[in-house]
Amino acid sequence: MFAPMTDRFAARVRAAYDRIAAVDRPEIWIGLRPRAEVEAEAAATDPALPLAGRLLAVKGNIDVRGLPTTAGCPSYAYEPAQDAPVVARLRAAGAVVIGTTNMDQFATGLVGTRSPYGAVRSAADPSRISGGSSSGSAVAVALGIADLALGTDTAGSGRVPAAFNGIVGLKPTRGLVPADGVVPACASLDCVTVFARTLAEAERALAHMVTGTGAAPVRAPGPWRIAVPDIAQLGELDEGWAEAFRSAAERLEAAGARLRPVDLAPFAEAAAMLYEGAFVAERYTAVGDFIDKHSTSDLDPTVAGIIRRARDIPAHRLFADQAELDALRSRARTALGDADALLLPTTPGHPTLAEVAADPLGSNARLGRFTNSTNLFDQAAVAAPAGTVNGLPFGVMLIGPAHTDDRLARIAALLTPPARVAVVGAHLTGQPLNLQLLTLGARFDRTTTTASIYRLYALPTDPPKPGLVRVSEDGAAIEAEVWELPPEGLGALLAALPRPMTLGSVELADGSRVPGFLCEPSALHGATDITPYGGWREYLAAPTHGAAEPSHPWC
Repeated sequence: MFAPMTDRFAARVRAAYDRIAAVDRPEIWIGLRPRAEVEAEAAATDPALPLAGRLLAVKGNIDVRGLPTTAGCPSYAYEPAQDAPVVARLRAAGAVVIGTTNMDQFATGLVGTRSPYGAVRSAADPSRISGGSSSGSAVAVALGIADLALGTDTAGSGRVPAAFNGIVGLKPTRGLVPADGVVPACASLDCVTVFARTLAEAERALAHMVTGTGAAPVRAPGPWRIAVPDIAQLGELDEGWAEAFRSAAERLEAAGARLRPVDLAPFAEAAAMLYEGAFVAERYTAVGDFIDKHSTSDLDPTVAGIIRRARDIPAHRLFADQAELDALRSRARTALGDADALLLPTTPGHPTLAEVAADPLGSNARLGRFTNSTNLFDQAAVAAPAGTVNGLPFGVMLIGPAHTDDRLARIAALLTPPARVAVVGAHLTGQPLNLQLLTLGARFDRTTTTASIYRLYALPTDPPKPGLVRVSEDGAAIEAEVWELPPEGLGALLAALPRPMTLGSVELADGSRVPGFLCEPSALHGATDITPYGGWREYLAAPTHGAAEPSHPWC
């Protein structure tokens, strides 16, 4: 009885594999499941499951039954007996795994180039890095292959690739999502993260990944309070990034948030400690023994060097660094005060592949300037798109105390203004399809009319529905309602829209343009011109609205 919906799921799999071939980015993947196998699994998915039909990519250091776990190193590979708990939970919710993705080897890097499987290129500009270490996962989502992807984040690996590829990355509170079945980088800091093209989709997935929500700290009532550093504290940024960051802060303020200054010094000092201090020794604990025993050609030299050097860090230095970190954490809490979130650019810039190759350590260190301290301070974070600079995605982070994941997501939503849609027929208030808008979270904005360049037809359907068509002459103003809805809601409307209806630009009486429902002119065969009524509701209210002769018997 699920056949029509599950057929659609299988079709999505076919489209994803066609997309894989079309984009020609083999470096995204470490292990790709056979197309027929994934298609069969999708077709057998219960459509009632909350993530039914969603295609999932999984970072190569997270166990997926049936695929080798490599952590970006072929000689390290092993065959997991079962899915990592986080993978199992998403599969139980209906998601279908398509493969494991490329990464900076042993999750040591923010660049996406430290892999024997090849450097992963940015989805937006192949001459630039994708960001890492969760490189393949982010690009698979950004290129429209996967709906969701799992990454990990120790120093920013679930956020930097999100920023560089124009998608959302949720880095949950440490321990909120189980890290069992994950090859560790720094086990005491590692978090499993999720990528999606929209905030709502990422949140929906995270809800099925968590072990428990934890208790959010009590906040004082009032508008959101956002700590925003002065531009001078951010250091050198790529051209245009300071202006883009300032614009993001202004959007939050325009949405009602209260902005306040913050001293960024404790965050910057802690960020430097992650690789320059003793905490990097935990990376040696994770895979150092393997690296010492396997001087194989598939070890990335930069990664191997970082981990081998960590072997000789003395224990007393770790205790000294822990004491220093405690002091910095206290200073950071004081600096934030009762702020709900700290707003930062996700990175200072977006380097090219050539720039990273010329200075692998320096480039990587620069990228972690704003992300490295988050897990050291036991904070949650959301990486969200915030526009473009010179044609490339620009992203910001919202960082807050542990267990404020939901709050951060609510604030991040303010960065993306709601979409608007103009409706003239069955989606109007009180009409049969208005519930569809409400279900998508739409909010009524206003009643208006179109510009006088349209005609309205009653299409010969059962039940009847209107068709709005733009004309070059003899147009009229048609009653319309404008609704605001989440951006992803507009996509959902388009996906569910049956022919001959289309979503196009509708010009309103005030000269503004918004997306709206239009009708393909080829569908006017047998339709009745009802333009003189001025709108669909007036037509339905007329006692003789069905008596008119079809005005387009020839179409």
